Amino acid sequence: MRRRSQLIPWKVAGRVSERHLSGDDVVRETGWVFNNEIGDDLTLAEFVATGDDEVPAYLEAFGLREEANAGRTLIEIGSGIGRMTVAFTREFGSVIAADLDIGFLERCRETVARFGRIERLRTLEVADGRTLDLADNSCDLAFSYITLQHCVERDALSLVNEAVRVTAPGGRIALNFRGPGQADPILLPLGIVMRTLFRLPRVGEWLSQRRSIARLAWQANRLAPSEVLGLLEPRITSVEVWVNPKGTISGGSSVVRHFNGINTNHWWLIATVA
Repeated sequence: MRRRSQLIPWKVAGRVSERHLSGDDVVRETGWVFNNEIGDDLTLAEFVATGDDEVPAYLEAFGLREEANAGRTLIEIGSGIGRMTVAFTREFGSVIAADLDIGFLERCRETVARFGRIERLRTLEVADGRTLDLADNSCDLAFSYITLQHCVERDALSLVNEAVRVTAPGGRIALNFRGPGQADPILLPLGIVMRTLFRLPRVGEWLSQRRSIARLAWQANRLAPSEVLGLLEPRITSVEVWVNPKGTISGGSSVVRHFNGINTNHWWLIATVA
């Protein structure tokens, strides 16, 4: 399998996180993880607490928080070290944490074991960065947050297709994207440059520990609602595009909903699999 450049920053960051003794050390020493900060006073518990706040807020805003979730399976595409995964294991009967680096997944298991319901967790390596090794119709909800923008467009769209494929008819998808913006002519080329630098021995590991630089390396695509919906229709129904009321992203002919908790540059696709 050819090693595609957009995967390299993730792999480097995964190796760095794997070398730390614990999730607390990752949070304390790796700035991209937690608010671009490092320091001995930071803890994994604080990191998880941010996910504990966001998960219920998003599920409730999108109409996805139900008692029946206790018997449902959720796949989280892009779990990282488990910031939101912990809360998902409290909400859903089964949670599949998917990420492309095994180092992240090992940390995710540690995080959930400490703060969540580890017996409900399964991890899934997305080795090629674009496909999910799951059977068709095997999940009830596919969720992805701040992940698809880090993939090149063809891989992001492949994962979107995969999210629909693995979700059973009547199940839901909740997928987060970064839409086109005025800064893209600067950010996207910088992302290419940063990914090139990540290839250099030792340089990549140093870069991966600095969130502002790592975030540039992860700027790989911008997708408008029309591009994603054109790919998925008619396989989805009850389509809603969620945006920040102060943002500039247009949902086109789709039903547009507003939530202040969404980044002004982001949008969400909430839909039912047909």
